[in-house]
Amino acid sequence: MLTALIDYESGNLHSAHKAFERMARETDAGQVIVTNRPEDVARADRIVLPGDGAFPACARALRASGCYEALIEAATVRARPFMGICVGMQLMADEGREYEATPGLGWIAGPVVRIEAPGLKVPHMGWNDLVLERPHPVLEGVATGDHAYFVHSYHLETASADQRLAHVDYGGAVTAIVARDTMVGTQFHPENGQPPGLRLLANFLAWSP
Repeated sequence: MLTALIDYESGNLHSAHKAFERMARETDAGQVIVTNRPEDVARADRIVLPGDGAFPACARALRASGCYEALIEAATVRARPFMGICVGMQLMADEGREYEATPGLGWIAGPVVRIEAPGLKVPHMGWNDLVLERPHPVLEGVATGDHAYFVHSYHLETASADQRLAHVDYGGAVTAIVARDTMVGTQFHPENGQPPGLRLLANFLAWSP
């Protein structure tokens, strides 16, 4: 099995790559590569889209990358399991509203909007407790109250409750995990080495939707 992390010059790839490699070794889940080659994305069994930075810049970089068409084909036509992390998850939305309205991939209904948390600092930065809303195979062994690490000022405001798996409380419900069909996304960084995040990565590597 091959898991491809897409390098479109907008993600913190080193930490994600190391974490996925570790869990692939522990679960005998095959090879993990970082790539900017569309042919690698096309042959991958699983695809991961990390992302750091502003939504508009990341969206432009993804569309300008050679992997964009291969990603669309793999995730939507051939239904390869897909995971978006941080801005990679936000790009799954219909639209981002950071600085300017920017189209997303349109895989999860709703916009990415600024966090409204009166009396609290934005960006939302640090550890927070997950609140699970519905079961999913990637959440097996992950529980409400488990800690996850966040660094973001915007979140995906899901239009459909069925597409939000978990949130955190930060002046209100802030989206933490989304999913649809063979796609899943985390606003937090599961690659940070804590057991719940690593368990989620292992579950993704084993997921057979």
